[in-house]
Amino acid sequence: MAEGGLSVRVHQQHPIPLDASFDCAPGEVLALTGPSGSGKSTLLRCIAGLERHATGFIACGANVWLDTEGGIFRTPQARAVGLVFQSYALFPHLTALGNVEAALGHRPRAAREPRARALLASVHLAGLEARRPAQLSGGQQQRVAMARALARDPQALLLDEPFAAVDRVTRQKLYRELAELRRTLAMPIVLVTHDLDEAAMLADRMCILYRGRTLQTGPPHEVLTRPLDARVARLVDLRNVFEATVRAHEAARTLIEWRGVMLEVAPRVPFAVGARVEWTVPVSGVVLHRRDRPSRGEHENPVSGTVDECVTLGDDTTIGLRIPAAGDALLTLRVPTHVARRNGIVLGVQASASLLADAIHVMPAEVAADAA
Repeated sequence: MAEGGLSVRVHQQHPIPLDASFDCAPGEVLALTGPSGSGKSTLLRCIAGLERHATGFIACGANVWLDTEGGIFRTPQARAVGLVFQSYALFPHLTALGNVEAALGHRPRAAREPRARALLASVHLAGLEARRPAQLSGGQQQRVAMARALARDPQALLLDEPFAAVDRVTRQKLYRELAELRRTLAMPIVLVTHDLDEAAMLADRMCILYRGRTLQTGPPHEVLTRPLDARVARLVDLRNVFEATVRAHEAARTLIEWRGVMLEVAPRVPFAVGARVEWTVPVSGVVLHRRDRPSRGEHENPVSGTVDECVTLGDDTTIGLRIPAAGDALLTLRVPTHVARRNGIVLGVQASASLLADAIHVMPAEVAADAA
């Protein structure tokens, strides 16, 4: 763990089982994501000291907040943590300025108002100091909550679904503001979100949680395209997850057999010939063939079938291609809507696609089978 970073190793049996571990470096944004009930918010409460059932070890830099073996449990007040709740939890009877000043009790009285005004200005609320929460929009309330969290001079900042209660336009503005603000914050930032796109956009690393367990942590692109097993693949919404058998290894590639269809995977994967494996390919790794003018790139793992699903959502169209040669498996790809229209993609038509060899990711079948 980097100096000044956050280290979390926690366990508990109830009320929500946890067996989680992760680190977050100073200045880094780590996104905790997973399905509802996976323990994301509970983990934040453990870090903040609001969850008393957890055992293990939590430290930020040289400050140990929890060490069960050492008999250490720091109260929430003794932990330098800034916490932004999904509901913001502002005091309704206090102004924006008063809400921020309420978190500045550790500073001399004369210094509180100037500091509160500076924090509100840093989150673009200068001029709104006298308004109460009911007089502020959702986005403005979120900014007050952020200023209040920073008022504690925290060593770590914890954000619990902070953008869930605002509309899409406001959310985009808040994303930009968080990206600007984090450049000035030399502290670990842990963001809880159920939105994978949000995690990929804002986080340096993401951690996948399932039933209280941390399954995989890494850069967003790696987690979203190179999951450790089929369980993680499904949790990050990879539609194409199939079984196969390793048939051969060559210098820079592996051949796998998918229900009778031979596929080339590059680079070579570390599984023995004959091994049963799981494999996945993101929708971006499946390339639709042009029906009017084939290209040389279509020789890379070509498959053909019938369009069984065709869903257009704005500029993107998702296509489900039923592949007879692979036992009628359904292969999902996504193309710009204008490409689908130009190629006459509708239900029932025949179409072909290529599976990019370097986009195919192979996983151990035994881990996926145990996780099902």
